[in-house]
Amino acid sequence: MPLGIGFVALAVVGIAMAAVSALVLRSSGASPGVARRLAGPAEVAVGRLLDDAALPGRPLRVAGRIRCREPLVSGDGERLVAFHRDVEVRIGGTWRGVERMRETRSFDLWDHDGSLPLDLAGAAEPLITIPQVWRGSPDELEEPHASAVARLAERHGPATEARAITRTITVTDRLLVLARPLADPPAATRLAPPEGGYLVTNLALPDAMRLLGGRNRRAAAAALVGVWTGMGLAVVGAIGALVGLVVA
Repeated sequence: MPLGIGFVALAVVGIAMAAVSALVLRSSGASPGVARRLAGPAEVAVGRLLDDAALPGRPLRVAGRIRCREPLVSGDGERLVAFHRDVEVRIGGTWRGVERMRETRSFDLWDHDGSLPLDLAGAAEPLITIPQVWRGSPDELEEPHASAVARLAERHGPATEARAITRTITVTDRLLVLARPLADPPAATRLAPPEGGYLVTNLALPDAMRLLGGRNRRAAAAALVGVWTGMGLAVVGAIGALVGLVVA
């Protein structure tokens, strides 16, 4: 029986380690799962997909540039194919959404050997771009945000901080897109979103990996190891306890 208790304790320690490590990983802003999905597949140019008679059924990282006839135009004159903005206020230690804006345009992803249509309405969030972050007082928000903050304050208490996070993709960006190339119908190739949506970045792959590594990459790496180690200890402890119970 003492051996069984030891295995139960091991499982409890493993669960606690995994939970704490997961919290550290989340607070670091790291996205290791997204990083693996983006970096894992082979990278191909658009033209190669058009020339390939036998398209793979798996997602690929497709590289190309943007050609858009009717881009979005921002207030400062930038021509965009994606504009994502989240406005939030902190109430009682929790960030609550005030605005969630998603505007996109369809465009052609192209290189000198051809082009394929793409619609970023099917992109996974967040876009893997360097965000523009504004922080300030909730009193600085204008309408319609000010009214939304007032309604939240009535229900949940006063807002103490506000922030706006904006991610954009311009027509001059070079993109890496995780997509699944399909021949449908056989005469036409298209880029279908993989499970969870397209992964889209306007950064070079090494820069995208650094961004997905979070604010403190060492802490994120240690936390990731802690998650897997904790899960391993929990499994070993659970199996040991179960075996001990059966033997007893």
